[in-house]
Amino acid sequence: MRADDVILFAQVAELGSFKLAADRLGLANSVVSKRIQRLEQDLEVQLLHRTTRKLSLTEAGVSLLPTAKQMAQLRQDVTESVTQLSSVIKGTLRVSVPTISGDLLLAEAIAEFASLHDELRIDVKLSNRFVDLIDEGFDLAIRTGYLEDSSLIARHIIDSQWLVCAAPSYIAKFGKPSSPESLEYHNCLHYTYQSTGEGDWEFFIPGTEDKRIVKVNGNFSTNNAAALRKAAIAGHGIVYVPKCLVYHDLQAGILMDIFPHQVAKKLGIYAIYPFTRHPSPKLRALIAHIRDRYLAMAHYF
Repeated sequence: MRADDVILFAQVAELGSFKLAADRLGLANSVVSKRIQRLEQDLEVQLLHRTTRKLSLTEAGVSLLPTAKQMAQLRQDVTESVTQLSSVIKGTLRVSVPTISGDLLLAEAIAEFASLHDELRIDVKLSNRFVDLIDEGFDLAIRTGYLEDSSLIARHIIDSQWLVCAAPSYIAKFGKPSSPESLEYHNCLHYTYQSTGEGDWEFFIPGTEDKRIVKVNGNFSTNNAAALRKAAIAGHGIVYVPKCLVYHDLQAGILMDIFPHQVAKKLGIYAIYPFTRHPSPKLRALIAHIRDRYLAMAHYF
């Protein structure tokens, strides 16, 4: 069994095509096909189901894939360990970031990194849509939540704590909720762009680390976090948002944290990239820069 064949299998499995893998590696399609056949013969198992329309993994292929990914990563790490010291950070990086992160710290941090390297250009797209990094040509995405796509590599940056808050004018008019359950009697404004249901707010069960969902209702919902923040500041209702979105408002007393230490929702912020596009020195440096900037402002999160 040849290690290069195992790594090639990982690339074919990610791209779902012999031709795409061949184009990526500068090989003939027939060469890629023969090397995968050779690997299957060496292992005495079938790794891929081949049809005229697509490839899919067999049970053996699914079992081999994690190891194949690790081998691909190890080979890249070995190569970079002897070349990265002399590498010049230059070229282009395409980055996708969510709107909250982009509007707050992230866009500034990326622009700062670009200004430090005269030969580097960074193209940042702000969108809450989960882009397809490979098909759309992105080198990196910053995402908040849970990683479900096994063809991607995630590097944890920081955790983002959520909270429940409202303007003093709302509290003065309608009273402060005495418990999460009492939110049923309040106007709760919904952020529709979140992993759980927009009306499902997560809290700790008192005295435990167990969690429960409280169902809430309200007369306003939006997928735009900035619009939700403005509605809350204007006193129109209670919101459930990431702390970083309203940090300065809390410090200024414009918004009030209603249930300190009771909100259970905390999501990881990750740097995501395809596993076959192992991070170049410039991408590694950008991820490290973003992480350093976030950690320096950890109190925001």
